[in-house]
Amino acid sequence: MLNIFTLANGRLFQEEIESLEELSKFQPIWVDLESPTLEEKRWIKQYYGLSIPEDAMDEDIEESARFYEEDNGELHIRSDFLIADADEPRAVRVAFILNLVNDDLKSKGVLFSIHDEDVPVFRLLRMRARRAPGLIEDAKEVLLKLFDADAEYSADTLEGIYVDLEKVSTKVLSGGVTDVMAGEVLGAIARHEDLSGRIRRNVMDTRRAVSFMMRSKMLNAEQFEEARQILRDIDSLDSHTAFLFDKINFLMDATVGFININQNKIIKIFSVASVALLPPTLIASVYGMNFKMMPELDWSLGYPYALALMISSAVVPMWYFRKRGWLQ
Repeated sequence: MLNIFTLANGRLFQEEIESLEELSKFQPIWVDLESPTLEEKRWIKQYYGLSIPEDAMDEDIEESARFYEEDNGELHIRSDFLIADADEPRAVRVAFILNLVNDDLKSKGVLFSIHDEDVPVFRLLRMRARRAPGLIEDAKEVLLKLFDADAEYSADTLEGIYVDLEKVSTKVLSGGVTDVMAGEVLGAIARHEDLSGRIRRNVMDTRRAVSFMMRSKMLNAEQFEEARQILRDIDSLDSHTAFLFDKINFLMDATVGFININQNKIIKIFSVASVALLPPTLIASVYGMNFKMMPELDWSLGYPYALALMISSAVVPMWYFRKRGWLQ
């Protein structure tokens, strides 16, 4: 899918391109390619003179090769954007090519973005740019606003984790955690821990991309200050993610503690039962070894007496354990 974005009256407008002839009708500042076909890549090559690298969206690319500048002035940035899906949170690799000045282009300053699936941050920026005039002025502004929206999206996701962990805390700290409930809590905690780790990696990647833009000296004074504000916002998220990891570890330890308590209760029942049954077992063993004078032959009350003695020998330890509070 090939979409282009043009500026009109300070607003960003989207156009879906289905042919090379349609592409020649517009002067975009942003060209977005979602799962581009070979034909769409050919259109970009033919009209803009831009060759999209084959490894643009590779996941195993070297970290040092994710941010670089070509001899012709093209800036290449490969950054990951978070998709906080409840069922499958993941990061989507997006390749940006920022061409600021190129005589082959029909306009000065075009941002090209290549990715495999739609990204929530892109939708958020498109919605804001349509509603807020003057939000975006050029291609560099588009890239900055994307990273700004990415930091805000991470912050919103962290806020959602806060809310979910509060519900988990209520369950855990209310007491009476059963094994089934503990399993559900541990599953929820594991999902939140995974999502928190992805957020931390995502903001680290965004920080590196914004820092590269600042070092490349492509930003004007106003944009440079905006980039610094994005970095400050990202730094503020570090303390929140650290707090969430501490809270997750606490809830994990508390839940495991309740599981151990439940297991100890079961072990205590077996321990008490085994101790209480030791005297009846001893009595039965003594009577069982008396072969010379069988109680049931020489004494008619032998068996009732043995049974009563065995029951009383079991009741007395249970009464003592209950008095000491060991059966609670």
